[in-house]
Amino acid sequence: QVQLVESGGGLVQAGGSLRLSCAASGRTLGSYGMGWFRQAPGKEREFVTTINWSGSSTYYADSVKGRFTISRDNAKNTVYLQMNSLKPEDTAVYYCARARDISNSRRFSDYDYWGQGTQVTVSS
Repeated sequence: QVQLVESGGGLVQAGGSLRLSCAASGRTLGSYGMGWFRQAPGKEREFVTTINWSGSSTYYADSVKGRFTISRDNAKNTVYLQMNSLKPEDTAVYYCARARDISNSRRFSDYDYWGQGTQVTVSS
């Protein structure tokens, strides 16, 4: 069993930055791709970014490209999401998830473990 715990969310003004962390327990993350997704009130959960097992490959949603950076530290069993130049439309609950294999993916169905989420609120 794998437990994923997100942290680092909070309230920030537009233009500010936050760094989210996703710590895993129970199993190492080193052999799996990881992803971040988000869900705003009244909207469906959407893909944000993903990274493969080694960190050599990443993908970003167009809406966050150039502002967000995903990274990982397999020795610490942790994945990070650095969010810069935040906008009010980035307000959402952010979830990390573990992929079913080493690769990265934008599809929900390719992830089998999810964290409980952390709230990010960006004020204008």
